[in-house]
Amino acid sequence: MDNKVIEEKKKWEQKCLKPLLERHPERRDEFITTSSQEIDRLYTPGELKDWDYMDKLGFPGNYPYTRGVQPTMYRGRLWTMRQFAGFGTAEETNERFKYLMEHGETGLSIAFDYPTLYGYDTDQPFARGEFGKCGVAVSSLKDMEILFHGIDPKAVSTSMTINGPASVLWAFYIAMAEKKGVPPENLRGTIQNDILKEYIAQKSFIFPPEPSMRLIVDTFEYGSKYLPRWNTISISGYHIREAGSTAVQELAFTLADGFEYVKAGIERGLDVDEFAPRLSFFFNAHNDFFEEIAKYRAARRIWAREMKETFGAKNPRSWWMRFHTQTAGCSLTAQQPEVNLIRVTIQALAAVMGGTQSLHTNSMDEALALPSEKAVRLALRTQQVIAHESGAVNTIDPLGGSYHVEWLTDHMEEEAYRYFHKIDSLGGVIPAVKRGYLQKEIADAASRYQREIDDKKRTVVAVNEFELDEPLEIPLLEMDPEGERRQIQRLKDLRKTRDNVKMNHALEALRKVAEGEGNTMPAILDCVKAYATLGEITQVFRDVFGEYDEPIIF
Repeated sequence: MDNKVIEEKKKWEQKCLKPLLERHPERRDEFITTSSQEIDRLYTPGELKDWDYMDKLGFPGNYPYTRGVQPTMYRGRLWTMRQFAGFGTAEETNERFKYLMEHGETGLSIAFDYPTLYGYDTDQPFARGEFGKCGVAVSSLKDMEILFHGIDPKAVSTSMTINGPASVLWAFYIAMAEKKGVPPENLRGTIQNDILKEYIAQKSFIFPPEPSMRLIVDTFEYGSKYLPRWNTISISGYHIREAGSTAVQELAFTLADGFEYVKAGIERGLDVDEFAPRLSFFFNAHNDFFEEIAKYRAARRIWAREMKETFGAKNPRSWWMRFHTQTAGCSLTAQQPEVNLIRVTIQALAAVMGGTQSLHTNSMDEALALPSEKAVRLALRTQQVIAHESGAVNTIDPLGGSYHVEWLTDHMEEEAYRYFHKIDSLGGVIPAVKRGYLQKEIADAASRYQREIDDKKRTVVAVNEFELDEPLEIPLLEMDPEGERRQIQRLKDLRKTRDNVKMNHALEALRKVAEGEGNTMPAILDCVKAYATLGEITQVFRDVFGEYDEPIIF
């Protein structure tokens, strides 16, 4: 059949297409994806060589999960609608959480400010000028208690975007819930906890790779025993893509990181089927509708195969790739920001068509400021319209079998394996990071993308085409100007009123565990419950592990 289609396609090209092109050439010489992959004008079964339905697709809920990890997908349960939120003080973010929940959000997602990401308290010199700007400041258990005032942690799934000090923030959350009478086994959520992508892309690392990996595996071990419903890592391609990678690089580098975490867990002596079912992923949803859908489908298939065949996982849940998606912040424009609503809708629809389990939609004003209430409400409404009005949820994997989508899925899978082989040849992810290979691949891709915009090979609406000279007409968020002063005063009061003898004993016990080989989580929790601050706990690790300096690579 394929040979017949190939012959018929050639006849079509000669008899039908060629005469038309001679009179009316196509709009440009090259049609490319967001990742600069050239796309042919037409795909047929002839492009799917040796293609077998059961091998490539199968059925939803069945290996290799190309069509989704659940047999009913969104016909049974919609994705979790999250809106990434966090700014200023814990009080301000608590108000935003309650606002979002009142408007239909089904999961909380916490953004932390940069001092928190780097393990500093708000009153430390390194934090000066950065308080609450890109997320909420959380310096102690007291801040976490305020952040969840009036919110039942048993009733919500909470995601925390935190990496270097992830185990400390997780301990804040666990201790806060216990004070509310909610035991750890009833908690649902995710800590990002993905340090490898920090070295590759986002750069908010603290410690060297080896002790950082130890802390992550500590959370795997602790979570598998005491928090069976918690995802102890969200292996993140999102920040890799935001740094300028292609879709294939996002796919390949994210999964390579995932394999590295699985190896580390196994080396610790953990049974892969004990911790792998709680591994989750976090992907970007960029502008190219079909490329993004193909990326998610290829990711599920690769992960299932490698977990089953390479790592020997026996539990089918270990083969599942469950992932959260966020629309592409790097695609948002400060020019004509209302146009971002359209971009985000296309990106969100691609995530849904690709089978995401959880979704955040960016707000139209995020290239200018943290989201206003109106902007964040419209972003949430985008998900709700897709869920309830678009028809996208009525059938599973509706683009499965599309010649274009299946070719693109296969192509991305093949390209990902080329990267896997290269990374393996360099000794693995950590040696590749130390040599700067992954960082250079991303930098080259980002540079090429920008050149394409500058040369108008790629159109960005309102940036290099369809521009307008008009004033900004949307309201922007303003934070409480007294927030930083109140946060610093709260820290001063905390240090005066806590039992400092108990707290110092807890920190010293943590130091001894860190210097040895035991699991650090119980000692971290003891420090947290004694109201040691984030900066004080992280300083213990800085003293023992040191800090990581990225090598300069030309």
